[in-house]
Amino acid sequence: MSPAGLSSAALDRMHDALAGFVKQGAVPGLVAVVEHGEAVHADVIGTMEPKGRAPVRRDTIFRISSMTKPVTAAATMLLVDEGTLRLDEPVERLLPELANRRVLKRVDGPLEDTMPARRAIAVRDLLTFTLGFGLLFADPTQVPILKAMNDLQLGMGPPMPATMPPPDEWMRRLGTLPLMHQPGERWMYNTGADVLTVLVARASGRPFEAFLRERLFEPLGMKDTAFHVPPEKLNRFGPLHWTDYRTGQDGVFDPGPDGQWGRPPAFPSGAGGLASTADDYLAFARMMMNGGESWAARILSKQSVEAMTRDQLTPEQKADELIPGYWDSHGWGFGMAVLTKPDGLVSAPGRYGWDGGMGTSWFNDPKAGLTTILMTNRMWSSPDPPPLFREFWKSAYAALKD
Repeated sequence: MSPAGLSSAALDRMHDALAGFVKQGAVPGLVAVVEHGEAVHADVIGTMEPKGRAPVRRDTIFRISSMTKPVTAAATMLLVDEGTLRLDEPVERLLPELANRRVLKRVDGPLEDTMPARRAIAVRDLLTFTLGFGLLFADPTQVPILKAMNDLQLGMGPPMPATMPPPDEWMRRLGTLPLMHQPGERWMYNTGADVLTVLVARASGRPFEAFLRERLFEPLGMKDTAFHVPPEKLNRFGPLHWTDYRTGQDGVFDPGPDGQWGRPPAFPSGAGGLASTADDYLAFARMMMNGGESWAARILSKQSVEAMTRDQLTPEQKADELIPGYWDSHGWGFGMAVLTKPDGLVSAPGRYGWDGGMGTSWFNDPKAGLTTILMTNRMWSSPDPPPLFREFWKSAYAALKD
């Protein structure tokens, strides 16, 4: 029997489609959740690793990578709501390492060829990824700033918790480099969320991971969400698989219990460090869908949720994009994408959420009353969503009853 508000026949078709991807080897296993109003449907298919015997469970813990970003944005807005931070204040009050910035005259130019920043970096710039610094998809041998970023271990690739220095040292290293663009000038992915890691910790007077636990995870009942998986939960945490882009061979990116998430990291990355379960993230998604309120308490103000989930970028700031044509139908709020025009799904503008390149995805569609979460243990091979995810999203919309 299907949950009220969801079509049983459509959910059966969804199961068959998802099971087909598992059988074909697209992913070893998955947990898929669809929520519509009070109706919740979960599908659990496959195993922790290819041809393995350990089944994926509904409470399997996955690396959610960039799905950490919306959580980090929410943590920041908690501090904005209480007046500890202001969106348009310069971050140098708490991050003096980012005062008096220099800016490269050319992104691919020498590190010494710079000009003064026209203004200070603001908290809003970190949330919208317009601080002037972020990921570059280029050859490090041809771009000095990219080589310097990699040499300083600033987290410019897939999440690797064991490689990053502690927060204060990370910030010190970042402060030695010029910006790539003027503050507020252009969207650049990723780095803003890691800077927020340090900002939230200093503003709150608490380690970032402790602040998240006390102010978000415990109030929301997210008992399995953290920057590492403790020993007693490692039996629910499997290896992460990938196709090595250098060799084209399938393999293990992170071995699971013996890997990088098996111990607390020096740097709890707000850009991509969390591990979580489908039901834990569903609690976060519900809070956002309910305008900042959970079943037990108000977490965020409605105004903060509205700011997080509307497009904050100007057309000029959308010069860089992860996928060609992405900005034609999307914008960027605080830590997440926002749909601005129909994008091929049965959806009106207003849908928001974000994906994790280590094989996960979440979005809320307030107009349809729909939440979807898909978690797998196989890394994406590009920023463009794999066919499995597109099929899941289409199937979720198809399951909505009129």
